[in-house]
Amino acid sequence: MKKKNTVVIGFIGTQLDSGKGSVRWEKWRPTVALTQHEDVVIDRLELLYNGERTALVDQVVQDIGTVSPETSVVPRRVDIDDPWDFEQVYGALFDFARAYPFEPDREDYWVHITTGTHVVQICMFLMTEARYFPGCLLQTSPPRRHAPGAPGTLALIDLDLSKYDQIARRFSREQQDAVAFLKSGIATRNVRFNTMIDEIERVAIKSRAPILLMGPTGAGKSFLARRLYELKKARRQAAGRFVEINCATLHGDGAGSTLFGHVKGAFTGAMSERSGLLRTADKGVLFLDEIGELGLDEQAMLLKAIEEKRFLPVGGDHEVHSDFQLIAGTNRDLGREVAHGCFREDLFARINLWTYELPGLVERSEDIEPNIEYLLREFGAEHGQMVRFNKEARDRYMRFAMSQDARWTGNFRDLSASITRMATLAESGRINDMIVEGEIRRLRQLWRPFGDTVHGPGMPPVDLDALLGADAAAQLDQFDALQLQAVVGICRQSLSLSDAGRKLFAVSRTAKRQPNDADRLKKYLARFGLAWEDVHT
Repeated sequence: MKKKNTVVIGFIGTQLDSGKGSVRWEKWRPTVALTQHEDVVIDRLELLYNGERTALVDQVVQDIGTVSPETSVVPRRVDIDDPWDFEQVYGALFDFARAYPFEPDREDYWVHITTGTHVVQICMFLMTEARYFPGCLLQTSPPRRHAPGAPGTLALIDLDLSKYDQIARRFSREQQDAVAFLKSGIATRNVRFNTMIDEIERVAIKSRAPILLMGPTGAGKSFLARRLYELKKARRQAAGRFVEINCATLHGDGAGSTLFGHVKGAFTGAMSERSGLLRTADKGVLFLDEIGELGLDEQAMLLKAIEEKRFLPVGGDHEVHSDFQLIAGTNRDLGREVAHGCFREDLFARINLWTYELPGLVERSEDIEPNIEYLLREFGAEHGQMVRFNKEARDRYMRFAMSQDARWTGNFRDLSASITRMATLAESGRINDMIVEGEIRRLRQLWRPFGDTVHGPGMPPVDLDALLGADAAAQLDQFDALQLQAVVGICRQSLSLSDAGRKLFAVSRTAKRQPNDADRLKKYLARFGLAWEDVHT
């Protein structure tokens, strides 16, 4: 294979390369000295100079021709009004690099950073790091002892860090630490989950684009969003706050006010100005959980805020600014919601750049055991007492947890609650067989299908006398009473008003452009003088 030509790109040094008469050969001149090394052959020197060509440029070209006739010197004019102005210097070098006919297959490029102002040297470094100059950095130094005419030393710096074992190992350890941080130090075993977290870590460090976390309730979306923020804050990539809101709690006029703020007098009751959560998240991270619950008007305003970093508060005439990173969470299929007209297609496209689906606990059964260890450590740290399973009790619980009988409908929330209950009941810090058996019965009851829960063996129907009062319950038709019992039963199995509404209106909601399940359920309960807090016990 034919040897590549060596090409050096560097600025002439208006001070370091200067000199007159024969005395100039006694001085170390970095650009000329490049060509004086006996063991280094430079085929071409791209000599950059600022402004009009000067006598110094001609002198350096002539001197290089004297000491290294095999080196071709090509003077290149680069116009920079102020060589200490970062923007001017970088812009000039960028234009030069874009127009230069690089041929990396035929030539090796060395970027000389010894000459020029400090700003020039920094910009040369940045251009090389970004691969606009596809080569290595070249640093030269004068001889350590006074030796007239000596070329000094030169060193090549390859910015491909993968070639530096020790640095590469440090970066690898840093990445491993960050991934472990996102998983709270839990030695998860699920390959799909681990691969996903590895990628999320790289995205979080390198990008401020929106991230969409999908997955069932309790899969850990909120927890992961907060850990991502803490990781970015530790890397000095987030100076603001972590702001979290569940969009299922936003209804009517209050939704826009909560998110975007309002001006004084914007609506009845707006006695003072409100900043809104988007402004609160400036320079930080905004986590919108259950973003699929957001109304279409708020979706349109959110899209503008993401793309332009500015928006109008409710009732306001002047836009405000907020530079936040969005992390969105949902347990819905947003693609299907777009098809049904319930979610804006343009917003979905904007937040769908980095989408990750967190698997539920049933899909990560191999991660149950390490998560149990983590939860027990957390309980011990909070309560000042270490809790452990007896061997038989642990084996019994793990057999059940890994079996098909374990539905884990609440995912990690169910597991966390289960471990907390057993640890609380443990005497002397030991979870025994009896505690495990009681917990398994409790979990089976929790996961019993709806029909069995309301009417199954040992499960009496909802007591309407206790809920409404005997007189009010007696006034209900049997039709209304049976329906209300079923609705309350669903509510008691659900995590939120919206969760219950989605279950109860699963069919009819698909026919609505903007379903508001929570509001429909709230109005139904209000017919009987009930609120969510009354039935969710």
